[in-house]
Amino acid sequence: MTDCRYSKEHEYVLLDGDVATIGITDYAQTQLGDIVFVDLPPIGRKIDKGKEFAVIESVKAASEVYSPVSGEVVEVNSELGETPALVNDDPLGRGWLVRVHTSDRTEFDSLMDEAAYADFLKTL
Repeated sequence: MTDCRYSKEHEYVLLDGDVATIGITDYAQTQLGDIVFVDLPPIGRKIDKGKEFAVIESVKAASEVYSPVSGEVVEVNSELGETPALVNDDPLGRGWLVRVHTSDRTEFDSLMDEAAYADFLKTL
């Protein structure tokens, strides 16, 4: 079963067992504009909750991406090397950034669910 949560920095986490797929939300990609480059960490890199793990460059600016959960990178979205615009076109689908093996379910549980994230967006 897959569950989705969101951070205040506009990253999402889809959790399937102990593998978390991380990307940026539709709101974030809209704010960035046309994405032209995505710099992802190598497989095997340990990432920590709240720390930068990737950079997304758009025609407007470069933006750091902060991990909503801790873990070890087990897969990166290699499609983004050739087609970074996938993040714009399908951020919660083909535009995912990394998959990490996570062992602390409480980090995931502390994130906002879809309703809470929608309420949070209304405050911006």
